[in-house]
Amino acid sequence: MEIVLLEPLGVSQKSLEIMKTDFEKNAHTLRYYTTRTENENELAERTGNADIAILSNIKVSEKYFSKCKNLKFLQVAFTGFDHVDLEYCKKNNISVSNAAGYATTAVAEITLSLALSLLRNTNKMENNLKTLNDRNGFLGDELAGKTLGIIGTGSIGMAVAKLFLAFGCRVLAYSRTQKNFVSIEYTSLETLLEQSDIISLHVPYTPETHHLINEETLNKCKKSALLINTARGLVVDSKALAKALNENKLAGAGIDIYEKEPPLPENHPLLSAKNTILLPHIAYATKQSMEKRLEIVYDSINLWIDGKQINKVV
Repeated sequence: MEIVLLEPLGVSQKSLEIMKTDFEKNAHTLRYYTTRTENENELAERTGNADIAILSNIKVSEKYFSKCKNLKFLQVAFTGFDHVDLEYCKKNNISVSNAAGYATTAVAEITLSLALSLLRNTNKMENNLKTLNDRNGFLGDELAGKTLGIIGTGSIGMAVAKLFLAFGCRVLAYSRTQKNFVSIEYTSLETLLEQSDIISLHVPYTPETHHLINEETLNKCKKSALLINTARGLVVDSKALAKALNENKLAGAGIDIYEKEPPLPENHPLLSAKNTILLPHIAYATKQSMEKRLEIVYDSINLWIDGKQINKVV
């Protein structure tokens, strides 16, 4: 099999060379690129006649796939896959797998970090210090005793629940599939929104979750509530969220993911919203998660070649 890695995956060249050597031992070839492009024509040129292509969160549509006549398997080195034209893949017998699980710890930890930073307003307090001021009477809020509402209890949602439970939180959950975990209270979305002090999103992007958080759902939240999104950008209506924040209908938001990958346009509504911590999509990005991702990708490709597809999307 001819395999191509279309972009760098945040790992060392040594790790890539080890993977390349391992594939070659089994009579496969691996080409890899150390630069990133989002141009579908360039991606198709890089793919060439490869049987298997690897990419992370670069959008690929029919324009790309139609030029890759020999492509049989797309390995998405990412958890989300809404950037891939799955309908084309289904119609043209192109298998697709993701790399679910590689960033569970990383995303859970940054979710906790965002909650703590919002509660203690660390951004503003740092700015106070750097402008030669003190806390100006500011009092923060403790996490212990708060009610966390998790929307989506997959592997990341469950990891988040366990971290917040360790900090003494009550945990509510709303999810399509419920887990048998004694310390979590499953409830309706409306009840979760009404009772939660912190709302954390951990659902995939689908037509059903498009703008799940919108003006109507935000109006159900406590005015003292915090919203954290480390899931997918389009799960939240950014204009509605910015409006709620600026009108003091929500106390704050920690956002790591947007409708498009950063850099954001200068008129993006959240850039001027009050009481936010905005990150440039870094929740998944740790040294440990990148190495784990490479391991998952390597195993997934080998298993697909052996007819045992894992993390199957298509």
